[in-house]
Amino acid sequence: MQKVDQNLGGSGRQQIRFENAPTLDLSVIIVSWNAKNHLLKCLKSLAQTSGVATMEIIVVDNASTDGSPELVEGSFPHVRLIRNSANLGFAKANNIGMRVSNGRYLGLVNSDVEVLDDCFMRLIKRMDQNPRLGMAGPSVFGGDGKIQRSCRGFPGVWNMFCRCLALDHLFPSCQCFNGYQLLNWNQDTERLVDILSGCFWLVRREAVERVGGLDEGFFMYGEDMDWCRRFRNAGREVMFVPPARAIHYGGASSSNAPVRFYIEKQRADLQYWKKHHSRVATACFLLISGLHLLLRAGGYSLALLLHNGARHVYQFKVKRSLACLKWLFSESFAAL
Repeated sequence: MQKVDQNLGGSGRQQIRFENAPTLDLSVIIVSWNAKNHLLKCLKSLAQTSGVATMEIIVVDNASTDGSPELVEGSFPHVRLIRNSANLGFAKANNIGMRVSNGRYLGLVNSDVEVLDDCFMRLIKRMDQNPRLGMAGPSVFGGDGKIQRSCRGFPGVWNMFCRCLALDHLFPSCQCFNGYQLLNWNQDTERLVDILSGCFWLVRREAVERVGGLDEGFFMYGEDMDWCRRFRNAGREVMFVPPARAIHYGGASSSNAPVRFYIEKQRADLQYWKKHHSRVATACFLLISGLHLLLRAGGYSLALLLHNGARHVYQFKVKRSLACLKWLFSESFAAL
């Protein structure tokens, strides 16, 4: 077990200097914050992983208070545990784990993910076949067995406008309206994509040395868009590999403070736009986001009046939309 001070690694640092030369096939890195039950399932699933000759597991705990570190120490002594002294966020904690890793491939896996049997084997095999690939991800299913949409296009003014007005859902087969959520694709075929969800990545160590680590300026959310864009900008392809499969339960950490994490999502989106887009495009994004939240708040309010049976659900959604809208207006002037 290793303790890490909260000041390790400056905010926004992207450079990764690995402490060791690669000596293993795979390093699995799991960032955990108060997600003990999910973490237990994740670690048990990794014990069933097949087809990988040499593998290590690194858990980076962000100062959990629910007994997660003690679970790892007591039940999984083969797992390397790093205990941060504070919640450093997703990006920074993953960078800490990557720095001490020994694998030629790095698997960044959320604590609320179960890795199915040969998932890593299939991803590694595909990456070995194509040295241009810098990142790959599996098909992701929810706990209900339904596939989750784990691939997206890079956000732009047009596809965000389509998302705002729900044109992608109204016309799911129309490619013109589906540049972001890709609803015109069933995610049942292998293809190169812009963005893979950050719940499960397999990345090539050599590519991380070139691209850099996750941007630690993103506390939670947004780092997936940013990292995938940087991989693509560096000439490293990002591949969706559907024969590899994993289960993602979702919300293991964000459920501890749901409204706060929706605001964090909004904050991360704005950070991404300021980093990768012009001021004019960012202004358009802010306007579209404001319209999106207003429409959703109005729609949920109407649903609240019409559906008494789900009153608490719509009350929360109205509260969430209004909280995000308030934050957005307060940040808009500073952003521009």
